[in-house]
Amino acid sequence: MEKLYYAIVDIGSNTMRLVIYVREKGGRLKEVENVKAVARLRTFLEEGNKLNKAGIKRLIKTLKSFKEVLSTYQLEDVVCVATATIRQARNNKAIVREVQQQTGMTINILSEEEEAYYGYLAVVNSTSIETGITIDIGGGSTEVTYFENRELRHAHSFPFGALTLKDFFKNAIPTKKELSELRQYLRDQFAILPWLQNKAVPLIAIGGSARNMAQIDQNIKKYPLAGLHQYKMYDSDIAQISNYLTSIEANKLTKVEGLSKDRADIIIPAIEVFHNLYHIVQADSFILSRKGLRDGVFYEHLSKEMGSILFPNVLEDSIQELINDYDLNPKHILHVQYLTRQLFDYVKDSGLLHLTKKDWNLVKKASFLYHLGEYIDAESSAQHTFYLLANRTIDGLMHKDRLELALIASYKNKTVFKQFIKPYKEWFLKEEQKKLRQLGSLLKFSYSLDATKRQVIKKIDCNLSKEKLALTLHCAGDAKPEEYQSEKQKKHLEKAIKQDVELRFDY
Repeated sequence: MEKLYYAIVDIGSNTMRLVIYVREKGGRLKEVENVKAVARLRTFLEEGNKLNKAGIKRLIKTLKSFKEVLSTYQLEDVVCVATATIRQARNNKAIVREVQQQTGMTINILSEEEEAYYGYLAVVNSTSIETGITIDIGGGSTEVTYFENRELRHAHSFPFGALTLKDFFKNAIPTKKELSELRQYLRDQFAILPWLQNKAVPLIAIGGSARNMAQIDQNIKKYPLAGLHQYKMYDSDIAQISNYLTSIEANKLTKVEGLSKDRADIIIPAIEVFHNLYHIVQADSFILSRKGLRDGVFYEHLSKEMGSILFPNVLEDSIQELINDYDLNPKHILHVQYLTRQLFDYVKDSGLLHLTKKDWNLVKKASFLYHLGEYIDAESSAQHTFYLLANRTIDGLMHKDRLELALIASYKNKTVFKQFIKPYKEWFLKEEQKKLRQLGSLLKFSYSLDATKRQVIKKIDCNLSKEKLALTLHCAGDAKPEEYQSEKQKKHLEKAIKQDVELRFDY
């Protein structure tokens, strides 16, 4: 199938980016190219908010370099958007004309409302957070939104950004007085919006400054998982980073692990914005979204074909994407899911295992992706499955949830499970680890009942006596391979339920 490519050029106040996406089988867009240029157009705004000639020259030069990259792709569509600096420039109409003449690109200057809206749209279509507050700090403006049950309720754009706020400081490292003045200014600004106060919901942050803060936190903690999207932090984490950055020498800022050199002089004011808003909202957590304005623009673009601006189920779409990517067999998956449910319900209802609805939802998700690592290498399937699921962004799953999914879907035996969970042992109580092993054992055994992917075992009847659990497996055809595999794998089920298991094949 011919690949369909789409591109967006985002002209920000601090950075300019070109992002190219490819359209996936399931219809979603996957990023394949991300080119960044630190143009700092904000610094070229003169008195009276006019972008000077040097600024226009830098804008056009950067766009021309982007066009060189664009020329290597056959593109379905190219969108070019501009935010605060171009929006606020008094000569923006002339800028749009000159860019069109010299590059052929048509700039769409986003309004404050549009910029806030696209950030919200990116968050609700790439996470499973139902209610929250988003914040997107750019170089020249800061957008906040409040959404409830995935519906946008309020949006606002503040006329300050990381570049303008650094003017509160004479030097890169602020004095206590300068920090105090900035904090008071931010409190006064946020106080004008009653809908921000005491919401006690997640604060979801978008943009480069938020990414850098999360990267610093991960480096401090020696965080063992890959990925930033849906990374969670708390008030104490933000305070620790703020104290660390304001206590070091200015020349050491650029050497901080996780901090981009081009953000070294603006990271401290940006962190103050996050920290102050966290307190105003009384947020229950701080969550990073790697999906932002650019993604929001294309989600709207896709909605014209889908008929809905919101994806009905973010996580289901992400799982379907993995099924497509690793060429998994849907018929086999659904049949194993059906067999697993029969077994799950029996061991739950008979009291062999203490299981909940939440446990079923977890094992159901894992059943879609069980041992997808076979796609890479059958012999080391468990290792590949665990690594891929634990370290790949899965929209709709927080990092710990993603790890749970990886541990169940890669289950091979207790020894391998312990190897996989070792770097994350502190994340789980002993009982939680035991539960994950039990769910992994159930799923592993159920998969052995459809070893040849022919769906020959149609039903399981269970009968528990004092001595054993007898499973009668009703077959519609020759099930010798399934007999062999299930006899081999039943030991994992026996260990989980602490009962001997007898298998009876009914032809």
